[in-house]
Amino acid sequence: QVQLVESGGGLVQAGGSLRLSCAPSGSIFKINTMGWYRQAPGKQRELVADITRGGNTNYADSVKGRFTISRDNAKNTVYLQMNGLIPEDTAVYYCHVNASLFTKSFAYWGQGTQVTVSS
Repeated sequence: QVQLVESGGGLVQAGGSLRLSCAPSGSIFKINTMGWYRQAPGKQRELVADITRGGNTNYADSVKGRFTISRDNAKNTVYLQMNGLIPEDTAVYYCHVNASLFTKSFAYWGQGTQVTVSS
């Protein structure tokens, strides 16, 4: 059973930075889109950013200009560099991976890592 292992969450003051990382614990045949979602208390899970295998990126409006998503295809790792953090960024951040094997598609989720931004 492949799991996504996340790291890099924590507590930071407003204006600070954090870098999240995510990689699978085992091998995944073909990873396509990788991304980060977040869920704040009492709110629905929302897309923060994702990146295709070719490097095309997509960001939520609320994080544009502050967050940068990147990936290392050789390591099957996705990163989220978060700068200029604000209290509204406080949430559990989840890594998400879409993969495929022949004609079958698979979706994987990480266990979540807490990001807390204090004012």
